[in-house]
Amino acid sequence: MTIRLICLDADDTLWHNMRHFNGAEAAFTAMLEPFAEAGVARRALEACEARNLKVYGYGAKGFTLSLIETALELCGAALTPAMIADLLAVGRTLLQHPVELLDGIAQTLPALQARGELVLVTKGDLLHQETKLAASGLGECFSGVEIVSDKTVQTFTGLFARHGVAPHEAIMAGDSLRSDILPALGAGAWAAYVPQDGAWSHEQAPVPDGAERFATLTRLGELPALIDRINAGAGG
Repeated sequence: MTIRLICLDADDTLWHNMRHFNGAEAAFTAMLEPFAEAGVARRALEACEARNLKVYGYGAKGFTLSLIETALELCGAALTPAMIADLLAVGRTLLQHPVELLDGIAQTLPALQARGELVLVTKGDLLHQETKLAASGLGECFSGVEIVSDKTVQTFTGLFARHGVAPHEAIMAGDSLRSDILPALGAGAWAAYVPQDGAWSHEQAPVPDGAERFATLTRLGELPALIDRINAGAGG
């Protein structure tokens, strides 16, 4: 058995992402302190995001619209144009922050390139994800880039077919159990979970303990060795 296709998530797998969203959420709850306790504002925002995902999709732009909608729910007529402008500024910061690679990423990708075809599989706003990839300086490491509205079993099944590999010849690595791990396993591939601090609650799911093609890594730098074990027949 040989891994031929290596799929990597982007946000919080290659570069920091949630730390910026968590900072935006903290700015939001501080702004709304006169109207709602922080926990109340946070729960209202989470519920609003969940409602809006099917309309706005994933990414900073949809998040910004949810900030404004939640503020309107909690503040009512007291929501001023100046407050809306401040919320838009929070969203703009999310779209313009520098791309910060996680430790060891620049050294890990060449090692992965030597072991198979490397494909980026990320979801969110097309322009924003393209901009972050360009700013990361990692674009040339990938033979393919897939920016999708969501990651499902069908997403991975189609991806494997387009690249001419059987599911057991592919591995997906990422920080989201819901989006990276479970759909890849469902499509018959290997999956490597690389958890990060501060994960979004929406991306959490039960760990698939006992799954034959599943492994948990402490960092992406462990993925080349995992692939070597799989190729040697030792599994995860």
